[in-house]
Amino acid sequence: MRVGIINYGVGNLGSVARALEELKVAPVLLDRAIDMHSTDALILPGVGSFAECMQLLHEGGWVDVLHEEVFAYGKPLLGVCLGMQLLADSGTEGVAHGDIVKGLGFIPGRVEHLATLGCSLRLPHVGWNAIRHTQSVDHLLANIPDETDFYFVHSYAFFPKEEESILATAHYDVPFSVVVHKGNVWGTQFHPEKSSRAGFTILRNFIEGPSC
Repeated sequence: MRVGIINYGVGNLGSVARALEELKVAPVLLDRAIDMHSTDALILPGVGSFAECMQLLHEGGWVDVLHEEVFAYGKPLLGVCLGMQLLADSGTEGVAHGDIVKGLGFIPGRVEHLATLGCSLRLPHVGWNAIRHTQSVDHLLANIPDETDFYFVHSYAFFPKEEESILATAHYDVPFSVVVHKGNVWGTQFHPEKSSRAGFTILRNFIEGPSC
């Protein structure tokens, strides 16, 4: 099993790679978009702002190849934290007030600042928080009970257009989606690589697929 970690110029690659190694999977750091085709599954990390990361993906030639791998070849893709938000149609982080930036468009929806949605608590939202299933369990959440804690660091949240795309939510003064899914694409707002045993279960479920 070759799990590619997309290295498009952002951090957090090391912790994801170490988590995969703990699961006895050899991670493949992908420095070129063309190298995605040699993998069996892909992980898209994200650190920084939505606009900055989308610019890096475009500059590195990742966007068109990602769409080909996901849509034409059906390759499983997992977005982590900001990487999950990049799966959306659009985001507002890193642009002038009132503007939006186009996302990857794998899961219809938008990314907005939690404060604009009524969150009055301190931001960013940092630390452990419980997640709640919203529908019958997808294989990604197998063996993850309701109210399991995961580790978060974010100020923005992804709001999918289609309710069936939301697999789990959390609450930080306001509710927000924390696990999303459409087709062969998944995303987690939390950091599974920093979420102890439960996070490793998420990664194992993603790698092993629906038969796990």
